[in-house]
Amino acid sequence: MRALLMAGAALGGLAGLAAAAAPSAAPTALPASAAPLLAEWTGPYGGVPPFDKVRPADFEPALTAAMAMKAKEIEAIASNPAPATFDNTIVALERSGKALQRVMVLYDLWSANLKTGPMRDIEARMSPRLAAFDDSIIQNAALFRRIDAVYTAPDKARLTPEQQRLVWRIWTDFSREGAKLSPADKQALASVNQQLSVLQTRFAQNELADEENVALVLDRAEDLAGMPAALVAGYAADAADHGQAGKWRIANTRSAVEPFLTYGSNRALRQKAFAMWTSRGDMGGATDNNAIVTQILALRTRKARLLGYNTYADWHLADTMAKTPTAALDLSMKVWWPAVAQVHQDVAAMQKIVDAEHGGFAIAPWDYRYYAEKLRKAKYDLDLNQVKPYLQLDHVREAMFYAAGRLYGFTFKPVTDVPVFQPDVKVWQVLGRDGRQVGLWYFDPYARAGKNSGAWMTSYREQSRFEGPVTTIVSNNSNFVKAPAGEAVTISFDDANTMFHEFGHALHGLNSSVTYPTLSGTAVARDFVEFPSQLNENWLTTPEVLRLLVNARGEPMPPALIARIKQAQAFNKAFSVVETQASALVDMKLHLAGDAKIDPRAFEKTTLAELKMPSEIVMRHRIPQFGHIFSGEGYAAGYYGYLWAEVLDHDAFAAFTETGDAWNPQVAARLHDTILSRGGTVDPAEAYRAFRGRDPSPDALLRHDGFIR
Repeated sequence: MRALLMAGAALGGLAGLAAAAAPSAAPTALPASAAPLLAEWTGPYGGVPPFDKVRPADFEPALTAAMAMKAKEIEAIASNPAPATFDNTIVALERSGKALQRVMVLYDLWSANLKTGPMRDIEARMSPRLAAFDDSIIQNAALFRRIDAVYTAPDKARLTPEQQRLVWRIWTDFSREGAKLSPADKQALASVNQQLSVLQTRFAQNELADEENVALVLDRAEDLAGMPAALVAGYAADAADHGQAGKWRIANTRSAVEPFLTYGSNRALRQKAFAMWTSRGDMGGATDNNAIVTQILALRTRKARLLGYNTYADWHLADTMAKTPTAALDLSMKVWWPAVAQVHQDVAAMQKIVDAEHGGFAIAPWDYRYYAEKLRKAKYDLDLNQVKPYLQLDHVREAMFYAAGRLYGFTFKPVTDVPVFQPDVKVWQVLGRDGRQVGLWYFDPYARAGKNSGAWMTSYREQSRFEGPVTTIVSNNSNFVKAPAGEAVTISFDDANTMFHEFGHALHGLNSSVTYPTLSGTAVARDFVEFPSQLNENWLTTPEVLRLLVNARGEPMPPALIARIKQAQAFNKAFSVVETQASALVDMKLHLAGDAKIDPRAFEKTTLAELKMPSEIVMRHRIPQFGHIFSGEGYAAGYYGYLWAEVLDHDAFAAFTETGDAWNPQVAARLHDTILSRGGTVDPAEAYRAFRGRDPSPDALLRHDGFIR
């Protein structure tokens, strides 16, 4: 089954499947050039992905052969005449499909990072076939009878707790995906899943097309007034890369547009950039996603009804910490109204600045970031342009390594003896306190044609030990604009925060210490998976980390500047909460709508009006570009999970700060032992209670965001 893990800021939305380490026999009638895609990974560090052997044209034959191999393995398990046992059924499933896992790592990576040339057509052809193949396994009645026999066997109690959890996880996944349905309903569900796979692929491709093919190109230097020099240079380099030397190109990506909205003093151009960015998927024509959204929602309702649930949201949340849509909505609304009230206060303060400048206009969405920065400077004497010279990309990365070393004992050793899928990708070997390898970390920082926007973490190989020790391979992918040759890339404070966030997902994988790959690393409940990543953000603003962030002259951030950053920590949090939770609330209400036929534009407008959404802010992800929930099912009816995890993260960080030491080694060890190393081997609520000694409280979040004092 394919696992989707995109994070936060993210996404284009892809995450890879776990890659396995054991060999599989090479299939017959496979083109010679495609064979390396199925082969066991070789080379140093326990084997590495053969990125240098990949040709997109080989994906179809390689996937076809690998599916055939796994089908034979599944049939052997299902038809085994011996009574079903943990070893001959559950462990056998863990061993199956390794060749397919290896191909899928490469296929998903190309789909997310290098979707050029033939890849989009290949993806369109393969997505329904892969969906059908997944359903053929879930709906294998003989196989599920064996899984059910192990699940209900009295001697299950003699298994280890992790083995019992693995049995539960596999049985639950099969049950939730339709293994118990009648033959007719199985056929209907398979049809729905294949239709969804086609539509979700088309949605993602349309969004990417609008990001790649639409840009704001400026001809005059004065049009970039107010912009930091490094950003101007990056826009110029991007224009040159697109055959427009002497101009400046603001790409239709978050990393390019948000800084322009924050610093550009030309209001008319801010409005153009804002309209371009917020209209992705909503421009009419061949790439318009509105009709696709309507079809996806109808099919998801059909899927939920087949599986015995009233709505898709009810089905999705049954296997999460929240359990019900009501619980998720209740949490969102707890922060919604305080955040909306604070936004109104912030807007009033910004409007005073506009009026003092004789602007003659009311704050609009394309003004918000620009005047928020002016307000920040007025209230805290903090101009984030003063901070940016200290946020060189390489230095932020090294600061992440420092924090990981201090908390978990990791050291990062650069390696150059492994293939990469693109020249900008760099690789590090990660060593533990004992000097042994715990994994590899790949970093792909820059935007390019064919790459999904946003930032995310991917796992190429999951940690496990049921067939001997296998170390993990993880990656982080971002979309920063390259600086001109010889110049350092500087990023925004928000982007630095996102780097720490996504690296938190990687650390979740690197800290994993489990037996079975199905339970490894980030294989946890959807509304728990963002907890370790959001927790990791907290260490960015510690004095110890900020002191590591030096400017081009090697000078550390001055203590007075650090103090102002800390003082302004809650500033503009209301904006972030409102734009994010507007998306979460709309997502949930879309998936609670049942049989109602959704017109995305009308639904968005009506729902935001009911929520009294401040007119100066738009959803972080408008419906036609909401890739988290429409390019796949991982976050559908689940975008609330970021807030759910934020409650956990602030409550958990308080466990450190309550000791007076944000790096307290005893608390860090407890975090590792109870949560980060456990993967999906324990219920997340139990894991959190083991760490904190109680259930989480939202008070730390509300206090951090300035909503309670």
